[in-house]
Amino acid sequence: MIAEIFPEAYDLNGRPTFRPDQQRRRRFPSTFPIGRYISQPLSVECGSLEDLRKFLRSCRGVSDKAQFGKDDYWMPPEEFERSRKGDYDDFAMYAWRQLLEMGYQARFVAGRVGDSPIKHAWVVFEKYGKHFLLEPQARFLGLRFPRLDALRYKPDVSVEWDGRRAHFFFHQERTFIPPISQIPVLALEWTYYHLRMSLLFAYFFPVGIAKWGCRQIFQKQKRGGQRT
Repeated sequence: MIAEIFPEAYDLNGRPTFRPDQQRRRRFPSTFPIGRYISQPLSVECGSLEDLRKFLRSCRGVSDKAQFGKDDYWMPPEEFERSRKGDYDDFAMYAWRQLLEMGYQARFVAGRVGDSPIKHAWVVFEKYGKHFLLEPQARFLGLRFPRLDALRYKPDVSVEWDGRRAHFFFHQERTFIPPISQIPVLALEWTYYHLRMSLLFAYFFPVGIAKWGCRQIFQKQKRGGQRT
């Protein structure tokens, strides 16, 4: 779920800007002012990153279209906590809120991953003088995910909360190639993680298909019983 960031590969600080949620909604289309995502209390207390990961594992991904009938809706954290379902920005916003509650200096980040044109969201935070990227969608395979994968994240806009108000930043894309001396370790880390992911997918995919089939049969039988 978290990976250490190479500072040379990621524009950590960014350039301060003023309220992109109002001026440039295409780049930061939050449904509510950022203060709304901070102000309401949460009922789940996460005392550690592992606690947060365990909670996120109990949540499932659902598109805004399926859940709200809208193309885009940034759900407040307390709503996400109750429903335990949402899309990438809902997961990331909730993770950001919990990191703030834990006392971390953290930012909610909107951007893209790799060459994908689809917008994405994640969290960046500081711990022991190092910066880490938190990807809620990688919550199933332990606390860490490969640093090589973190190189694919391209921040566009971020926001941090100083306890009283929000600060926004624009970011520039960077290109970085790790030192040759680090490549063997990074490659081994990447291979081990993705091998585990492949094995997990090979196990759960047929199980998920079977469960989906059972649900479809049950729903058809239920509708048939209602007609009679």
